Amino acid sequence: MHRSKLRGFIIDCESTDLGAAAGFWSEALGMRSRKLPPPQADRYIELLDPSDALHIEVQAVSHASRVHLDIETDDIDAEVRRLEGLGARRIEQVRTWWVMEAPTGQRFCVVARASADFDERASIWP
Repeated sequence: MHRSKLRGFIIDCESTDLGAAAGFWSEALGMRSRKLPPPQADRYIELLDPSDALHIEVQAVSHASRVHLDIETDDIDAEVRRLEGLGARRIEQVRTWWVMEAPTGQRFCVVARASADFDERASIWP
């Protein structure tokens, strides 16, 4: 048995100016931005959700710009297998998480649990 839930969204930006990209999304969404500590500082800027319900980051990438979501779990291997059973496929393991692709082509990541409300909000899977 394991648990998982939506962690939030990552706004992938193919841009050489991460600060400007984050500035746009910060203003567009009405959220303050915060630089992350090294080594993430060069690739990520967090947007602070006033309701603290979602984790949102602006990420510098070398591929086309897009938005992807993160699913957090207390068992990455079990969640990846569950999602593969639904038709998703593994694309690449990055450090401790997996980049996956839905049957409809959208990319998403399966990451380790990190939300303060994980225990209360996560779905339980056999």
